[in-house]
Formats: sequence, C-alpha cells, structure tokens
Amino acid sequence: MYTCGEKPGRGTYVCNYCSTRVHLDDDTDALPPCPTCQKCSYTRA
Repeated sequence: MYTCGEKPGRGTYVCNYCSTRVHLDDDTDALPPCPTCQKCSYTRA
C-alpha cells in the first residue's frame, strides 16, 4: 500500500477507495491525493 507523497516509482496506481487510476511517469514523481475522492491510499495496478 502506498500513500500520498511517496515516490514508489514509475507505473500505475489504483486508489483503494474509488478505484481511480493515477499514472506516474518518472521515478521521482510523488503520489498525489486522488483526483476523484482526495484520499491517499493506493495499490500498484
């Protein structure tokens, strides 16, 4: 499980609350709050 502000690396992450997908293009990108529900809990897709 990943939270906002973490830099888990390139890839797609799925919000654990609403299933919105967030894609990180670079290893230095940090996970933002979910753009749909504003929660901060993700798993890797």
